[in-house]
Amino acid sequence: MNLGLGCVCRPGSWPYGSLLDSRHCVFALTLLTLLMQVVVEANSWWSLAMNPLLIPEAYIIGAQPLCSQLVGLSQGQKKLCQLYQDHMQYIGEGAKTGIRECQYQFRQRRWNCSTVDNSSVFGRVMQIGSRETAFTYAISAAGVVNAVSRACREGELSSCGCSRAARPKDLPRDWLWGGCGDNLNYGYRFSKEFVDAREREKSFPKGSYESARLMMNIHNNEAGRRTVSDLANVSCKCHGVSGSCSLKTCWLQLADFRKVGEALKEKYDSAAAMKLNTRGKLVQMHSKFNAPTSHDLVYIEPSPDYCLKNQSTGSLGTVGRLCNKTSEGMDGCELMCCGRGYDQYKAQIVERCHCKFHWCCYVKCKRCTKIVDQFVCK
Repeated sequence: MNLGLGCVCRPGSWPYGSLLDSRHCVFALTLLTLLMQVVVEANSWWSLAMNPLLIPEAYIIGAQPLCSQLVGLSQGQKKLCQLYQDHMQYIGEGAKTGIRECQYQFRQRRWNCSTVDNSSVFGRVMQIGSRETAFTYAISAAGVVNAVSRACREGELSSCGCSRAARPKDLPRDWLWGGCGDNLNYGYRFSKEFVDAREREKSFPKGSYESARLMMNIHNNEAGRRTVSDLANVSCKCHGVSGSCSLKTCWLQLADFRKVGEALKEKYDSAAAMKLNTRGKLVQMHSKFNAPTSHDLVYIEPSPDYCLKNQSTGSLGTVGRLCNKTSEGMDGCELMCCGRGYDQYKAQIVERCHCKFHWCCYVKCKRCTKIVDQFVCK
């Protein structure tokens, strides 16, 4: 990459201009390093959620060049891609599931988990160690656990199958433990290996901001995975004559991902502010609160102002966002529009109406249009 800096460092024996030229050279090299870091950090494995290559036919045995073509993978993730090419489709699905759930949970907030049209997926806002970044890392890691665990159960992956989880101790003795459950153990381990690879292959000076951010990311990845694990439950099916349920077969099943999103949203609201101590470890900023566990979210920087568009922070602002005139919550026009006011206009919407049940067995509806008032932030 040629940035046109044209830096030439002259020998120190030159009688004139050596100090000035050396300073210019150091500045230019520093600028080059920072720009290179921005380019590297802009990419993320999250881009697999939008990658058009993610179709089963693309993963042919021995097609290693494919892994090098996928945008956003670190070196460690590319190696895992080469070893587990059939997993990549489900990593992409997990990322997409996480992004959709993030957008659902924050649909009524100033920051609504919007994506941008490049391989960073979320833009510059993820370069800030905020609560929002903490949630995004957690929900993404959780999405990979969810997708890979279920792909194992469905027989889509060559290296795993149905769950081999131990029989729960509190399961009634006459109930059978079997069936084909979601392979949470495999999904958890693979997510940890793949998602954390980018962080674990980095090395930063002890006590630096970068080291704090690395620890924050790994902690929140783990919190997302543990939330999926915590919400997994035993599902059972009855067997017997005429549905008598004289026998039950049970297996391990992951919770609906909406529950994972709701649980992580609660953790977002109670996330712990952290700082580096003298030993280079993350510690809680406010000691009067309970220390966060490995199930909680943590952050190291305050959130940026999401009211106005700001290219340096990545905030997209709330201009043009719909708001609820009658609500006093975050989706209300007063808070969503940050006191700037709002415009009102008429909009035509189409919805299902006059639905009737027909024997047997379907519901038929008509499509009706109506005019409603909508309110948009100035």
